[in-house]
Amino acid sequence: MIPGGAVHTTVWDDAGAGGPPAVLVHGILTWGDDERYGFAAQRPLAARHRLLLMDRRGYGRSPDIEHSDWAVDAEDIIALLGTGAHLVGHAYGGVSAMAAAVHRPDLVRSLTLIQPGALRPAEADPVVAAALARARAATAALPAGLTPAEYLRAATESVGMETPEPTPARLRAAATTMAERPCWDADIPLGPLADAPFPKLLISGDWAGAPEAYRTYAGEPLIACARFLATALDADHLTVPGYYPHTQQPARVNAALADLWQAARTA
Repeated sequence: MIPGGAVHTTVWDDAGAGGPPAVLVHGILTWGDDERYGFAAQRPLAARHRLLLMDRRGYGRSPDIEHSDWAVDAEDIIALLGTGAHLVGHAYGGVSAMAAAVHRPDLVRSLTLIQPGALRPAEADPVVAAALARARAATAALPAGLTPAEYLRAATESVGMETPEPTPARLRAAATTMAERPCWDADIPLGPLADAPFPKLLISGDWAGAPEAYRTYAGEPLIACARFLATALDADHLTVPGYYPHTQQPARVNAALADLWQAARTA
C-alpha cells in the first residue's frame, strides 16, 4: 500500500524496476488484485515495471464511500501518478482513467483503455445509443431494497453468466457498484485526449464464447465504443479472443502493454 494514500494500492515491484510506474484501475464488482475480474494476471509485468493496483473507493481495501464516482476516482488516480506514470483502466476504471488524463495529461506516459464504459462520448453510434437508453432505463427501474447478493446474482445471471461466490469482499463490491455514479453517462471531452502527445491503446475482446445475451447487451456496445474511441483518439486498437481481455488473454494483453510502455519510454 502507498503510505498516506487516500485509497489502498497494491504495489508489485519484483525487480525494483526503474522508469515510470504503471497505475491500473479496475472496473465494477472487483478490486485491484482480484483474480476473477481484476489485474492479478498482470503480475508478470512487475518484473520490469512498478505496478500500482488501485482499489477504487468502496472496493477492496479502500475506505467506504456513499456513492462511488469516476470524478473522485480521477483525483485519486492523479495522486498516484506522481511525476509521471503509465495509466491502464478497465470498464468503469477506464472512464476514471480518461478523466484523470484529461485533467493532467502531463503526468500520463501512456493510456490504455480495456473495454472502457465511456458510452456517452460514442453515442453517435446507434449500437451505443441503444445501450445507453437501456442502461438509463434499467437504472431508473432498479428496485428499492435490492440487496447486494440479489444485485450480484441479477447482474450475472440475467446475461447468462455464472454468479461469482458471494464473499464479503464481492458483496461489498456489489453494494458499491449499486450506488455509484454511472460511468456510461460521463461526458468526457475527447479533444484533450486526442491532442495529448502520449500513446494510446484500446483493447477489446471479440466476445466469442460469451453468452448470447451478454454479447448483445454488453459486448456489441463495448466493441462499438472502443472502435469509436480508437478513431477519435488516434489510438491503436487491439482485439483479442473472449470477453475479459486481461483475464482471459493475459499473455497477449501483457505483451501489448509491455510494447506500449517500451515505445513510450523510447519516444
